This record gives sequence, C-alpha cells and structure tokens, in this order.
Amino acid sequence: MIQAPEGLENVVVANTAIGLVDGQEGRLVYRGYAAEDIALNQDFESAAFLIWHGHLPDRDESATMREMFHRNRTLSATALGILKLAPQMMNPLVVLRSAFSLADAAWPPTTEQAVGLVAQAPLIIARAYRTSKSLPLVEDDPSLDHVENFLYMLHGKRPTTAQIRALQAYLILTMEHGMNASTFTARVVTSTQSDLISAVVAAISAMKGPLHGGAPSEVMTMIDEIGTKDNAETWIREKLEKGERLMGFGHRVYKTEDPRARALRSIVKSLAPEDPWFDLAIYVEQRALELLQEYKPSQKLYTNVEYWASAILRSVGIPPELFTPMFTSSRLVGWTAHIMEQAAHNRLIRPQSKYVGPEATN
Repeated sequence: MIQAPEGLENVVVANTAIGLVDGQEGRLVYRGYAAEDIALNQDFESAAFLIWHGHLPDRDESATMREMFHRNRTLSATALGILKLAPQMMNPLVVLRSAFSLADAAWPPTTEQAVGLVAQAPLIIARAYRTSKSLPLVEDDPSLDHVENFLYMLHGKRPTTAQIRALQAYLILTMEHGMNASTFTARVVTSTQSDLISAVVAAISAMKGPLHGGAPSEVMTMIDEIGTKDNAETWIREKLEKGERLMGFGHRVYKTEDPRARALRSIVKSLAPEDPWFDLAIYVEQRALELLQEYKPSQKLYTNVEYWASAILRSVGIPPELFTPMFTSSRLVGWTAHIMEQAAHNRLIRPQSKYVGPEATN
C-alpha cells in the first residue's frame, strides 16, 4: 500500500514568484534578489515593498511606502481594549492574535491591508509587554522608521544605529521562507475566499506551535548554561552523548549552511567587541560544529537562523517571551504576500487523504 508522505514531505502545493528556498545550495531568494544582500543593504520598508510588489522601490515608491507605514501606525479602539483586558501573564502572541482577530477586511486582500497589519504589530507587541511589566506606555514617534520606532516604544529610549541595523537585518531575513507551516495555513484559508485578517490569524496560530516559532529563546538558554569557553566542549559532549539535540543546529530544508545564519553571523561578529556574550556565541558555534561532525559524521548539520537570531534579539534587548512575536511581526510580510498571490490566482485548496482504516462490514 502506498502511503501518503508524512508532513507533505517534498510535495509541491503551489507555484510562487515570491521566494525561493534552495536547501541543497543554501540560498534564500526574495523576488530574484539574494535575501542576504537585501538584509545587509536595504531597510525594512524597502524589503517589504520588494516582497509585496516584486521589485525594489524607486525614490517616489519608497516615500509612498514610508508614508503608508506611518499612516497605519495607529491602533483601533477595539485593539486598545484588547490590550487593556489582556491578563499580565497572557502569551504576547495570543495578545497579538486577539488584537488582530476583531478587525475586518474586505475581499480581495490588498497591500494597504497588509501594511496596516505589519505597521501595527510592533505597537501591539510593545504595548502588551510594557503593560505586562507595569511600565508606562511609550507612544509612537512619527519621526522614526518602522524598526527604530519599535525599539523606542519597547524600551522608552532611542536605539543605537548598531541596534537598528542588527534588528532590521533579522526582521528582513525572516520575512519570507517558502511554504512553511504558517504560510501554507494562510494560503489554505485564503483559498476559501476568507479575508486577509482571518488568514493571518490562522497563520499566527500555526506560528504559536513550538515546532515552528519557538527555537531562538532555547538557543539563548543553551549559551547561558554553557557560560564560559572553558565549559563549552564538556557541555556539548554531554548533550551529544545523551543523544540530545543542540538547539540552533540542523534544519529540515537546508542541507548546507543556512544563508540567513551566514548574514546574521557577519553582523554579530562586527558587534562582538562590544559584548562578551557574542564572543562566547561565536566560540560555541565553532566547537558545536566540530563536535557534531565528530559524533554525527553522516548527518548534514549546520548552524541555522535560530542560533544567530538569539544573539541578535538579545543584543537589542528583546526579552525571550517576545522572540516568537518578533518573528511573527516580520513573517507578516511574507504571509500577506502569499495571501495576495493566492487570491490573484485562486483555486480552493482541497487535497485528498488516503484511507487506511478498516473496511465496512455488513
């Protein structure tokens, strides 16, 4: 009996012009551009424009996109009410999902709708966090761009240029990543001609699962537990000899180095002289790769994006409970691009299943 592939492994479910994830060669391409180049040379708004429109913006398009972001950086009375009602211990991702869920959007999905969600997500995350810590709220500063404004609203002070650059690169590199679980969820919902809000809320629900959006905080815990360079080899060997997984290494798609990890590593190395923790993270990666080759020579295990994401998020002061919401705030760009692409060439997604139960008896 032929079995259906578990997890839809290697099953192509859509044609897309948005992004290419080449696991064999270690490439991530956004609309014909290497994602690494976009992350290191463009700002968040320009990268989002590329994902949505298929080309980098010219001067006028860039100005228009920035104006759209600024115009949409307001929260509705309903969203503000959700933030006031949210219990202090509520998962920040649940707060974001709840704040979005009471909004509405007409069919078909539009770029304006997409910008609205992407622009509002950092406001919701920052307000939810500061409320949970009984900190005074920091209002949006219209003079600041998307990434700088988020850090300002979260911490109550202007971030440094290095912090903006680091977080911006991370957010750009996590905007889009092919037909992952949450993106597929968004396209399935869209295929029913449900609205953009419904598709995004469903995608957030998929992101909430620990197998999809929860690894960076575990990497930070691992490096904190190692503590010093002298302790690294002993700690790693003990884990591998117990058959336990090293967080931040290996990827379901990439069979070589994750290109997102490569780009983030270059940023971390430039900042390492300012932070001993970065220096430790660089050393732990080197020893881990050497020991993984020793213990598991037949497996292709390389550093993935979560490893360096933890370093970037830590460096800009993002608390661990906000790691997955931050990932979500960037992936909103890719989700909404896929939602619009699905709607433009829509056919209801209706796969088959293979029945493996007992036959009917008379």
